[in-house]
Amino acid sequence: MIKLSVVVITFNEAENIGRCLDSVQKVADDILVVDSFSTDATVEIAREKGARVLQNPWEDYHKQRGFAVQHAQYDHVLALDADEFLSEALTEAIENVKADWRHEGYLIHRLNKIGDTWVRYTSWFPDRTLRLFDRRKVTFETLRGHDLVAVAPGGTTGYIRAALMHHSNYNLHDRSHRLNQQSTEAARYYFERGKKGAWLRILLKPLGRFFVEFVLRRGFLGGFYGFAISVTAAHYVFLREIKLKEMHRLGKSYSKDNWQH
Repeated sequence: MIKLSVVVITFNEAENIGRCLDSVQKVADDILVVDSFSTDATVEIAREKGARVLQNPWEDYHKQRGFAVQHAQYDHVLALDADEFLSEALTEAIENVKADWRHEGYLIHRLNKIGDTWVRYTSWFPDRTLRLFDRRKVTFETLRGHDLVAVAPGGTTGYIRAALMHHSNYNLHDRSHRLNQQSTEAARYYFERGKKGAWLRILLKPLGRFFVEFVLRRGFLGGFYGFAISVTAAHYVFLREIKLKEMHRLGKSYSKDNWQH
């Protein structure tokens, strides 16, 4: 049976980190928390749960996740965020994979929660994410402000259908705040690669996103939150495109410092 390191990146996650670390005790042979200098009790709680803790300044998701994986004790890694935790079914599935590791990486179905509701429609489910992998056989990239782990060419990917539970947003205010930040990161990602905003994209892409979420991904079956997620997903696309256009309007006067708040 292979040895497995669990790595978690944190910043001010005192409310979540205990639940996350409790959920991995059965599968982890090594637990590493990489913290970007939290000002709450995140570090103390992590150490109480038996985790090694390293502190590293935050630059972006890609670099922080890569730093955590690099400092894991073992090559086989389960990478989590603090607001995620393993379901009992996923714990059992990972134990089975540890006993018979066949692929370079494994996609896991993530089940997302907003408010008091676990969402099973829109692009929120099944939200497939590569979180279990052999670090020697994957690459780390940044995609529109988020980290992306991908199996290297020639490798194979397995699928685990048991759910990784994710407390995605506390409420719609929290979702709107996060999407505002993420749209800025995505716009900056495109801007720095020379992509320009266009009125046609600003007008049509949000409508397309709403159609995909509400109709094709069956958000209409998700009641209040199915509709709200579809609308806010479209609003995220609108913000990304309009910010990208503004960045080009600002031209040389644009700087990252203008977009930190």
